[in-house]
Amino acid sequence: MSVVELAPEHCDAVVRFFSNLPEGDLTFIKEDVTDPETVRSWTTAGGRWVAVDDDGEVTGYVAVRPLPGWSDHVGEVRLAVSPSRRGQGLGRELARRALVEAVVTGLTKLVVEVVAEQTAVLALFTDLGFSGEALLVDHIRDRSGQLRDLMVLAHHVGQTWSGMDTVGIADELASQ
Repeated sequence: MSVVELAPEHCDAVVRFFSNLPEGDLTFIKEDVTDPETVRSWTTAGGRWVAVDDDGEVTGYVAVRPLPGWSDHVGEVRLAVSPSRRGQGLGRELARRALVEAVVTGLTKLVVEVVAEQTAVLALFTDLGFSGEALLVDHIRDRSGQLRDLMVLAHHVGQTWSGMDTVGIADELASQ
């Protein structure tokens, strides 16, 4: 398996990947990820990577989307991993890739939105130096209509450089 920048040849596999995610996962994705045209448009924007297995199937996706205007120093991380690959380190590898690439491109802060009850995802990002910035109570509604809390985690690159060194990201940056 390899993590590569999203390219046009991955589009069909990315649509299949998102189409095969559980309904609950799709609830919290902001874009229409099962629309082939949406996915094709991503290949020209940069800032998106996929985990591809030996058969060419996508098993994970991560994006860093720079915010506009006066927040253009901030990037939003979006991460999805196939249920069959969860708990095997793929999410961590993708999140690290996003962090490294964001720093290389000059972003100084990253944010990620996580449903408060997703403890494994919260642990993944806090282990990478993200910390809680906000808890938004009853902020999102899932597909069954239930309200859920949303946590906003942030990674301040300058303030957490020593933490990046601890998890090996500084070495990756040096090799870029």
